[in-house]
Amino acid sequence: MPISRRRALSLLGLSLAAGGCSLPWGRRPGSAAPPLQVWTLDLAPRFSPFLGRVIAAFEASHPGVEVRWTDVPWSSVERKLLAAVFARTAPDLVNLNPPFAANLASKGGLRDLTPLLPPGAADGYLPRIWEAGREGGAQFALPWYLTARVTIANMGLLQQADLERPPLRWQDVPAYAERIRRRTGRYALFVTAVPDDSAELMEAMVQMGVQLLDGRRRAAFVSPAGRRAFAFWSDLYRRGLLPREVVSQGYRRAIELFQAGELAQVASGPDFLRNLQTNAPGIAGRTQPFPPITGPGGEANVAVMNLVVPRSSTRAADAVRFGLALTDAANQLAFAEEARVLPSSRQALQQLAARLAEPAEDSPADALVRRARSLSVATLERARVLVPATPGIKRLQAILYTQLQRAMLGRIDSDAALVSAAEEWNRYAEARWP
Repeated sequence: MPISRRRALSLLGLSLAAGGCSLPWGRRPGSAAPPLQVWTLDLAPRFSPFLGRVIAAFEASHPGVEVRWTDVPWSSVERKLLAAVFARTAPDLVNLNPPFAANLASKGGLRDLTPLLPPGAADGYLPRIWEAGREGGAQFALPWYLTARVTIANMGLLQQADLERPPLRWQDVPAYAERIRRRTGRYALFVTAVPDDSAELMEAMVQMGVQLLDGRRRAAFVSPAGRRAFAFWSDLYRRGLLPREVVSQGYRRAIELFQAGELAQVASGPDFLRNLQTNAPGIAGRTQPFPPITGPGGEANVAVMNLVVPRSSTRAADAVRFGLALTDAANQLAFAEEARVLPSSRQALQQLAARLAEPAEDSPADALVRRARSLSVATLERARVLVPATPGIKRLQAILYTQLQRAMLGRIDSDAALVSAAEEWNRYAEARWP
C-alpha cells in the first residue's frame, strides 16, 4: 500500500534524526573521499555552464574534493529526495523550496548549519533573508537566489479607465477594480483562491495586517484584521470584480488573461516581460512595470530559494563550504545576470543595482525589462518573506483558501468562514504539536 506524503515525511524525519540513513560509501582506509553530492532544481541545461564553472573553481581550491552535480525537476524533488533517503543515497547539499525544507527541519531531517559556518557568515547576506532560513533557533538553510514580484500593467486598459497608474495599496484596489470593470468591461486583477496554487492571496492577507499563527502554531487570524481581509476578498468576488475562475483556476490563468488583454495587471517577476514580448507583442507594447501592491506598511514579498544539508550527510562541512562558494557575491552576481533573478548577497545586490542604473543603448523591449528589474531590486529594500516557511504552511493555505472560496461563492458568511478555518487548522495543529 502506498504511503501518504505526510507519513513519508514522518518516516523520513525519524530515520534522518536517528542517523539511520548514512550514505553507503563511507571513507575507507587508503581510499579517496566519496564525491560531494549536490542537487539543484530545474537549472539544467540552461545553467549547466555556470554550475560547471563554479564546481571547477571549487574543486581547484579544495584538492581532494570532487563535486557530483545532479539537477532534479521541480515537480519531483520531494519524491526523489524521499526515495534517496530511504535508499541511503541522499545528497549532501540540496536546493529546496522553503516549505519542504521547513518540514524536514522541524522533523530533525536537516543539519543545523550554525557550528559549520565561519564567523560572520551571516553578514554577507540580506538580514531578513538570512533570518528566513531559521527554524526553532537553528540555521537550517543558506539563502541563494530571490525573486520579487512587481506589478505589470496594461496601460491601454488603464487609459480607457482614465487612470495613470495601478494602485500601491490593497485598500485602494476595490475602487480601482470597479472603475476598470465599469469603464473597460475587463477585470483589474486575478488573485487565485485555488488551495494548492499561488500563495499571493495569503501574502496579501499578511500585508493587510493579519497575523496567521501565534507562538504555539495555533490560529491567530480570527481578528479584526482577519475579518476585514476575508470580507475584502469575498466582497470583491461577489460584486463581480474578480474573474469567476479565481476559485477554480490558478496563477497560470492570470497570465493567460493578461496576454489576451482581459486583465489590467498581473503580479510577476521581470522575466515575464520576455515571454510577453514573444507571446503577445501587442500587449507588451502597451505594458509598463510598477511597484507591487502592498499594505499600509509598504512591505512587499520576496521568494527565496535555499540550500540545505540533510542530516544524513557524511560530508556536511564540505557541503557548507560549497554552499558558501556557490552563494558568494561573485557567483551570485553572475547567476543573477544569467537567470534574471535577484541575489541574496548584499554585495552582489549592490553591484546589480549599480549595473542596472548605468546608461545603456537598449532596444525598447530590453529597456522595459531593465526598468522592471530595477523596480524589483528596489522592492527588496522593504521586502521580507511574508509567509514564513513554517511546517504545515501549505496545509494552512489549503484551509484558508477552501473556507474563503465558500465565502466567495455565498455559501457561508465571511466571518463564519474565517472561524471555520481557525477551527480546522487548530485541530490539525493540536494533533501535530500537542
